[in-house]
Formats: sequence, C-alpha cells, structure tokens
Amino acid sequence: MPCRTSSVGSGRLARVDAAVDTEPPTVKPHHGLEVLAVLGVSLGISALSALLTYIRAEVTVKGGIAATTATVVSGPATRYPWLDLADDLADVLNGLLPAALALVLLARVPGGPGFGIGLDRLHVGRDTLQGIGFAALIGLPGLGLVWAAHELSINASIAVVNLPDTWYRVPLLLLEAAQNGILEEVVVVGYLLTRLRQLGWSDTRALGASAVLRGTYHLYQGWGGFGGNLVMGLIFGWWFQRTRRVLPLAVAHSVIDAVSFVGYVYLHIRIAWI
Repeated sequence: MPCRTSSVGSGRLARVDAAVDTEPPTVKPHHGLEVLAVLGVSLGISALSALLTYIRAEVTVKGGIAATTATVVSGPATRYPWLDLADDLADVLNGLLPAALALVLLARVPGGPGFGIGLDRLHVGRDTLQGIGFAALIGLPGLGLVWAAHELSINASIAVVNLPDTWYRVPLLLLEAAQNGILEEVVVVGYLLTRLRQLGWSDTRALGASAVLRGTYHLYQGWGGFGGNLVMGLIFGWWFQRTRRVLPLAVAHSVIDAVSFVGYVYLHIRIAWI
C-alpha cells in the first residue's frame, strides 16, 4: 500500500515536471508581412499613387509630365476658416500616425532604449546642427536639380503651396514640414532599414530599396523629384546605417521642407521658375 501511494505520487510529479520543462515553441516574427502592412497604410501606397499619377500624365496629357503642375501642400478655402484649419490639422495628424505605428512595432522588436533608432540619445544642440548641415547639403543642390529637370521637360511645374492667405498659413506650413520629416525618416529610414536588416537583407540592398521607395513617392513631380529624393535617400540611409540615429535626419528633412514651403509663399511671385 505505501509503495502504491508512492508510485502514484511519482507519476504526478513526473507529469508536473514535464509540464514545467516543456516551453512553448518560439514563433518567429513575420517581419515581411509587417513591413508590407506598414508601407501599405503609409508611404508604400503613396509611391503607388505617385507612379500612377506619372503614368496618367505621360499617357493623357499633351507634353507629358512637363505640361502638368504638381502641388505639394494644399488645403481648403471656404467661408469657415476654423473648420478649414481643423481639416488641415487632422491631415497633419493622419501623416504622423504611421510613424507612431512604426515606433510601437520597433518598441516590441528589437526593443531596447530609443526604439533601436537612437531616440534615447537626444542631444538637442548637436542634433539640430547636424540636421541643418544635412539640410544645406541636400537642399541647395536639390533646388538646382528641380530647376534643371523642369528646363529639360522631365519634371512638372511645382506649385509648392496652395493654401489660403490666412493667419495660420505659416504655422500650418511649419507643422506640415515637421510631419513630413518625422513620417518619412522614421518609416523609410529608421523602421524600414531596421526591418530589412532583420529579414537578412544586406545593407547595400536595403539602402537601395529605401532610396528607390523615397524617390518613387515623389514621382508625381516627375524625374527631377524622383532623382533628387533618391539621392537624399541614399545619403540619409547610409548615415543611419552607420549611426543608428534618425533624429538629425528628421530635423534636416523638416528644415528643407519648411524653407521650401515658406520660401515659396514669399518668393514665387518674384522668381519665375519657382
């Protein structure tokens, strides 16, 4: 009788030990599907739309893309400016949400401080100076490229801003510039290059894919917009792969767009090719 009791107890212990020692199978994250989903609700679908806009212009417009005008920032103009402003602010928020989604996903994998893209190492002065330096490096040659592409008839005319002349126009343009910088650099550089590396892509291949994507969602402007942003993507992506820091790039992008938007408002009447 004691032996029988001992045997039953041992069997239970064995079953408990087996349950404790057995670990659930490790599930590999589906980074490929995740990347497609993030790009599908953000800049990937923008790239498809820009490509279709370019094809439509070349097929249906006499003179092709060069005979069209591309508007970068536009907004409603009604008799209800506060409602117009609310619509514009909602559009800014809509542009920031994919970047927030990318950060949430990066916080889970790879995790760690700063979402794995250097946001834990904030040096406001240094990041701002680096950003301004990148803006000068990219912005000035980019302006020349836009002019040359338009002269070669491979780029649309750029009506950078089409917003009503209201008290909030310049602040809104600065918000739009910041939204562009945050969205594009977090998603196309920080998130995408991190995930492509985790998928086993080489740095060179990932850098090329990121830069081509950046160029493609600017293709609605023509080949000047594509080429200028492709080069920008190569420079920004190369720097990120070596530093794992995205903030100076977001600052640079925001500065470039802010100067372009506000400068256009005050200069396009005086300078014919802007």
